[in-house]
Amino acid sequence: MFKAKNKETKKYEMDMCSGSILKKMLLFTVPLMCSSILQLLFNAADVIVVGSFVGDNALAAVGSNTALINLLTNFFLGFSIGANVLVARFYGAKQEKELKETVHTAIMVSIYSGIALTLIGCIGAKQILIWMKTPKDVLPLATLYLRIYFIGMTATMLYNFGSAILRAVGDTRRPLYYLTAAGIINVALNLLFVIVLKMSVAGVALATVISECISAFLVIRCMRRSEGGIRLEWKSLRIYPQKFLKILQIGLPASFQGIIFSISNVIIQASVNSFGATVVAGNSAAANIEGFVYVSMNAFHQAAISFTSQNIGAAKYERVNKILYTAELCVIVVGIVLGNMAVFFGHPLLGMYTSSEAVMEAGMKRMGVIARTYALCGMMDVMVGSLRGLGYSVMPMLVSLVGACGLRLLWIFTFFQHAPFHTTTSLYLTYPASWIITFSAHVICFMIVRKKLAKRWGK
Repeated sequence: MFKAKNKETKKYEMDMCSGSILKKMLLFTVPLMCSSILQLLFNAADVIVVGSFVGDNALAAVGSNTALINLLTNFFLGFSIGANVLVARFYGAKQEKELKETVHTAIMVSIYSGIALTLIGCIGAKQILIWMKTPKDVLPLATLYLRIYFIGMTATMLYNFGSAILRAVGDTRRPLYYLTAAGIINVALNLLFVIVLKMSVAGVALATVISECISAFLVIRCMRRSEGGIRLEWKSLRIYPQKFLKILQIGLPASFQGIIFSISNVIIQASVNSFGATVVAGNSAAANIEGFVYVSMNAFHQAAISFTSQNIGAAKYERVNKILYTAELCVIVVGIVLGNMAVFFGHPLLGMYTSSEAVMEAGMKRMGVIARTYALCGMMDVMVGSLRGLGYSVMPMLVSLVGACGLRLLWIFTFFQHAPFHTTTSLYLTYPASWIITFSAHVICFMIVRKKLAKRWGK
């Protein structure tokens, strides 16, 4: 029985330390892309259903929460990156005991993170939305959506941490299967709650919570049935201090980096809110479409982390540069193709979210700037992934603080305040500008780190 289960588990895992990097990276990223797209569909289904069957105010209420949700969750999800790096490194080094302790520590961290987010989201929802200058006609619905959404945060954290652990050993297929099941249920419940039961934004939020609980249950069930170091055992669930500190060492800077980007996005969202409900709705719909491009590119960021970490653990240092070049080439192709396809098919895509021409026009303005240049964002993220895989997390955080957050905030609080620059296009241009600057700085950082580590490795 043990051998049968072990064989079943192994077929989903991947040795990233030998063979063709491109072939294995594509085998790793394609299921991850599909998983990420399905996860995005949870929110997209919310937006499409309320936009089509409730109205533009409900659409704005759901969409205006996106930046805030990302801000509150990114801090804790940064810890999952720390877990991913450690699990991949111990897996590559075949250190079973270290691997087991890291896995159980990570799951406990996810539980505590989920509880903290539920408290923050439920108690502070209205006040935070007021600080974000959410329009008064949207505020009640936005607050209701946010509070219900955050009730399911423990499930969301469990799924994301569990998936990070599976990704670290090369398993991106089973999370895809689980999200497929949860995604179908989410869409069905959206239609039931909104169209049949007339629950408006409360219905789509509740459908998302239920689907997240299902995906979390399935990924935990998977880990319970696995063998080896990633097997989840209830009796072993605890915080192992050394592993927790190592997760913090890598994950905490990643968390702050996520917050840095999210803070700038929240401030930009607040600036978008000042243009009224129509622009907010168009911006939200466009951001949802762009999200599909982003998560497709982000799969190569995740690949850079896992591939680099496993090879460092296995002392295959000569493969590090090849992993970076391969991931960058792939993300450039994906970003250019998908980003420009989003713009080309912009009107029919936006038409899935709203029938308002004014809302669609507002959405096209955003995509004309951001989606067209999205490959730059992917290139920047891959550089960050490689640095994290090498064990450096503070450096990309500091670079992002200056290059992304600093530049965007500087623009918003200076030039944007003057009439000639007080436009949505002016706001959106801060994205590609910050991506170019931050990517260039990350390249310099990688060259310095790689040279330093080459001396240590004797390579």
